[in-house]
Amino acid sequence: MYWIVIGMLAVAVIVLSVRLHYVRKSADEISEGLKERAEIDTNTLIGISSGDKKMRALAAAVNTELKRLRTERRRFQRGDTEIKNAITNISHDLRTPLTAIFGYIDLLEREEMSGTQRRYVGVIRNRSELLRQLTEELFRYSVVLTADNGLVCESVNINAVLEESAAAFYTALGERRIVPEIEMPETAVVRELDSAALSRVFSNLLSNAIKYSSGDLSIVLTESGEITFSNTAEGLSEIQVGRLFDRFYTVEAARKSTGLGLAIARTLVERMGGSITAEYENNRLLIGIRFPAEKEQLITGSV
Repeated sequence: MYWIVIGMLAVAVIVLSVRLHYVRKSADEISEGLKERAEIDTNTLIGISSGDKKMRALAAAVNTELKRLRTERRRFQRGDTEIKNAITNISHDLRTPLTAIFGYIDLLEREEMSGTQRRYVGVIRNRSELLRQLTEELFRYSVVLTADNGLVCESVNINAVLEESAAAFYTALGERRIVPEIEMPETAVVRELDSAALSRVFSNLLSNAIKYSSGDLSIVLTESGEITFSNTAEGLSEIQVGRLFDRFYTVEAARKSTGLGLAIARTLVERMGGSITAEYENNRLLIGIRFPAEKEQLITGSV
């Protein structure tokens, strides 16, 4: 009798071990299938080898949620595309009436006017210039969003791109009485990047420096590919700095901006496989750009 009980227990342990093995195998299959389908858009469903009713029911429930998630994802993608196209069309359509407005302003300025009238026309021109600037910025951002990746990475001399970008902003920096201190190595720092996209990133960072700088700007490029844009930016908070890359976000000091410049920079950096962050230390604004290690590339910038 004793051996019979032991035999029955042994059989029960074996059966339970086999069932546990198949349950674990099914759980692994569901886990791997869910991970795979979360990374790629596919119509295939999760299948399991086990005949266990509970595990098959679990797989069926997961497949139901996957179908719902796939439908929501496609609906979001369609809506996102429609919004981006609408922004592009609206910003483009605004150009025509703006051109007409500037034409009439030019005609008005040729007429004889009193001092008050000329002041009013000047205000109209200033506001129209601001509207045109914001419209162009919105248009550029919408183009970046709606275009496919489209970046062509090749060997780029970061020194040359940085020099050209800084030279293009010489007048704008001078108007703010900012004399940038620039340090670069004599040897060329070459990385695999899209030259036009990198130039746009630098230009947006320099533009951001003009908006936020309290009067200084330091730019340092090292042989290891590290770039540091640093300037004093009083009056900012960590919360504001944490939102600088948000679309349409502006701080009080930058009312004449759509808040899209750094959002464009972030989009381009990410499309080149990098990441961008912003920090605020001792009243200085620091923006860091990091590209993957496999490209042997690190760019750290602050404005």
